[in-house]
Amino acid sequence: MSIILNKKSSLYVLIVVILGAFLIPFMGAALNVSLPSIGREFALDIVLLGWIPTSFILANAAFILPFGRLGDIYGRKKIFTIGVIIFIVASLGASLSPSVIFLIMFSFLLGLGCSMIFGTGVAILSSVFPLGSRGESLGIYVTAVYIGLLSGPILGGFLTQNIGWRSIFLFNIPIGLIILSLIFLKVKEDWAGAYGESFDLRGTLIYVPSIIILLYGFTNAFQLYGQILIILGALFIVLFVFLELRTLYPLINPRIFKKLVPGISSSATLLMITSTSAVWTLISLYLQYIQNLSPFIVGIILAIQPLIVAITSPFAGRLSDKIDGAPIALIGIIFSTFGLFLAVFIGLKTSLIFIILLAIILGIGNALFSSPNTNIFLSSVDRKFYGSASAVLSTVIFTGQLLSLGVLLLVFSGTIGGLKIVSSQFTQFIHSMADTFIIFTILSIASTLLLVLLVIKKRNKKKIPE
Repeated sequence: MSIILNKKSSLYVLIVVILGAFLIPFMGAALNVSLPSIGREFALDIVLLGWIPTSFILANAAFILPFGRLGDIYGRKKIFTIGVIIFIVASLGASLSPSVIFLIMFSFLLGLGCSMIFGTGVAILSSVFPLGSRGESLGIYVTAVYIGLLSGPILGGFLTQNIGWRSIFLFNIPIGLIILSLIFLKVKEDWAGAYGESFDLRGTLIYVPSIIILLYGFTNAFQLYGQILIILGALFIVLFVFLELRTLYPLINPRIFKKLVPGISSSATLLMITSTSAVWTLISLYLQYIQNLSPFIVGIILAIQPLIVAITSPFAGRLSDKIDGAPIALIGIIFSTFGLFLAVFIGLKTSLIFIILLAIILGIGNALFSSPNTNIFLSSVDRKFYGSASAVLSTVIFTGQLLSLGVLLLVFSGTIGGLKIVSSQFTQFIHSMADTFIIFTILSIASTLLLVLLVIKKRNKKKIPE
């Protein structure tokens, strides 16, 4: 952190952003652990229970892009701060929810606040830290994200078991207040690259519902209404793109993708996230149902992958500052592809050593891919579009998470008719899990090919014109 410590104000900015980066994945991971307790208290079926995390992720995916653009226009710190305030209020409301309807509403509001934090956090770091130290700061940012993912199931499980599920929401409040205190006392400057430009309200009113409709429809693709929603959402997206090309100050500025690099980088990210996000949901089900391990032991095993990412990401970020990040990201996606391929062969009696090895391989792959690829994407975009660009990247990440879960649900719905797992279906569960990992491996191979293209382009720009 020698580069970062050269400027004290930059250090406070980094602390503020990484605390926000910790809270969001922590909330998501802890919420998943607490779902059974919530279900028992409110006597919920699996569909209604699933709406709690789904509303959280949907709000993130739908609103990150508009708030990234608002940050470009009115100030990234300002939008980030409002997001923290909403997050604190929603956490308090969720902890006091008298029914599941209120909890779903506050989960959506939590996602809204998170979208403001995530939609501007990376842009703030990119505004504060120059190219020579940006990769290091992004590596630390990714580390904070994975520390949140690491502590979410462990601390969330501990809080849920000993205090109750409402305590995971209360845990957010003091951290949120610390963030606000640092912002008001130590972070005086704000950053915006598009002062004076107008906000694309028309595009936003089309984009937000289209994303919600499309992604929700995909998670219900075996139902007729889900298929109708997918078609409707896709048509709205086409309309949105058509209008954006004719808007003076669009929600997504086409100049972000004027060069080929941002398009390749973001597409590779979408495929990578889609192929890996639901892996540990599957592994968790496998270890608890098939291997009959306790939640505590499973939590420790699930913590290995984010721990590896948290340790390795700063190194990968610093390395991407010194050399071209494309080969590093390529090595990372190759690791991930190999790990997903190995996962295809998990059986009824697979050893825990194999699962741990899988976690290590996927952790290294994720770490080597994430921060270098983020550095590549943002470094290829004009400075004034950092807010929109980071929001686009965050939208891609949350979309990938939903698509990954959608692939899992589609495969299992088509084989064992849902996610209710009984001993008579253990063999079919293994087959379904293998089918899911085959799909994930294919998606990861596609991401690998895009990274190969990116490496070739960066080494010989004349072969692939902008």
